[in-house]
Amino acid sequence: MSPARKRGILIGAALAVVAIVVAAVVLLVKEDRAPAASGGGPGESTESAQESPAQVAARFLRLFDMGDLTTAPVDDPAAATTAWAGARGALHGASVKTALGEVPTTPGDATTTSATFHAAWTFAGNSVWKYEGKLDLVRNAGKWVVRWAMSVIHPKLEAGQRLSVAPVSAKPVVADRDGKALVGGDAAGVAPILQGALSKVAAEQNGGSGTPATVTVSRVDVSGKPVETLFGQATETDKPLVSTLSVASQTAAQKAVDGFQGPAILVAMKTSGELLAVAQNGAAGNQPTALNGLYSPGSAFKIATATAALQQGGVTADSPLACPGSEQIGTRTLKNDNGFDLGTVSLKTAFAASCNTTFGRLAGQLPADGLAKAATQFGLNADFEIPGLATETGKVEPSSSGDEQVEAGIGQGRVQVSPLGAALMAATVATGKPVVPKLWQGLETKVNAGYQAPPAGVLNQVRAMMREVCTTGTAKALKSSGAVFGKTGTAQFGSGADANGWFVGYRGDVAFAVMLEGSNDSKPAVQLAAKFLAG
Repeated sequence: MSPARKRGILIGAALAVVAIVVAAVVLLVKEDRAPAASGGGPGESTESAQESPAQVAARFLRLFDMGDLTTAPVDDPAAATTAWAGARGALHGASVKTALGEVPTTPGDATTTSATFHAAWTFAGNSVWKYEGKLDLVRNAGKWVVRWAMSVIHPKLEAGQRLSVAPVSAKPVVADRDGKALVGGDAAGVAPILQGALSKVAAEQNGGSGTPATVTVSRVDVSGKPVETLFGQATETDKPLVSTLSVASQTAAQKAVDGFQGPAILVAMKTSGELLAVAQNGAAGNQPTALNGLYSPGSAFKIATATAALQQGGVTADSPLACPGSEQIGTRTLKNDNGFDLGTVSLKTAFAASCNTTFGRLAGQLPADGLAKAATQFGLNADFEIPGLATETGKVEPSSSGDEQVEAGIGQGRVQVSPLGAALMAATVATGKPVVPKLWQGLETKVNAGYQAPPAGVLNQVRAMMREVCTTGTAKALKSSGAVFGKTGTAQFGSGADANGWFVGYRGDVAFAVMLEGSNDSKPAVQLAAKFLAG
């Protein structure tokens, strides 16, 4: 055979091989595309037509969470969409989050299977309804879809039934001292700054089951008659946790602080220590600084300074003392408000008029730990653990210098007191005994560091001085508010350009403290106290 003929045979054989390969590729492409050409309904993608049961269930649950089953892989989209919209409407805007559970391995020729899922509905008030659901899946026109039934929404929901939601109102989760709802029931808006603490403790007392239910979810028949409560059911034996708070006192306190433009705080307690109200307005923030925020108390601290002087300084309430308009004590120059000068007056009168010069001089004559000892006698260095609350009463340490002692005598410098601590100080004056703050009936406050009150003879004189403040002194605007005992205070902070205003006192068996941040005067605090007492 000639070389040319051999070359022709080889080329022909090569071309034949190429043709066979090309034909095979074309055939494979056609076979690969065949399902799309002859597949399911209009707009059906190759991917959706080939989805596994697990993929279909996951896609269905994503749309379930979004709240729209219009495009969901379900055998009856119209019925599913209508029923799901009705269920979400009945649940009043609650949000749902699902998680796919078990999906059995399905043989290639299977026509039915199922999948489990976990659902969690979150309602207003952050109560959460959790349950396990089930999806039945079937092959429909060669593809897997969810078989629609009302049990898809909840496993106990039957045809002709629907969900119904109602607020938990029959039995409050937390009640006040008079049985009125603080959490649950009709407690909307009561004690807003304490809602988190009240709910947390209630949940812990209920076995750590989370945030207490704020709603009940029931399945009802076609006429709306309840068939079964699915969530939030209360039994006849359920009793609310009882707080020492008073809805009436809390409402009066909240109304008083809400009427002030700047940050305002009010804490009220029984002189026995039972908290009645803890109120802050929006400007004071959403953290309970009423209970643990530390501030310079200004002249409200003269309650402690006077107590120290009566015990350690050799004076009585009637002792004559100088009250000049200004005076240099050590390296500090103290001035009275607007420079008033009373000459020589009794300690009681100097207290009622809030003479800085008098009390700065008295403080400077005390031992270095004199003011700290007096502050401790009022609970300002005590440490309490109230269930659900983080609290601080104050921090008053021995002075490290004479100048520091003079500043501390008028409630400035390093002296720190919380509104809770200030109310505790007033309660101690009123009752003459150490006071343990409480929030709960039946849940005790742990005393990590307690205190002993000043002697009765000293407190009798302090009470007389605090009464004069409210009759002839800086809080005489409270004369028409009954027999009020108290002390005003103005305390500079930061650069000294601004000052907080205080009123600390008691009437009858109710002690309280008002603190207005940046009010630059104590008069607004006195006015706010009058509003609270009127309420």
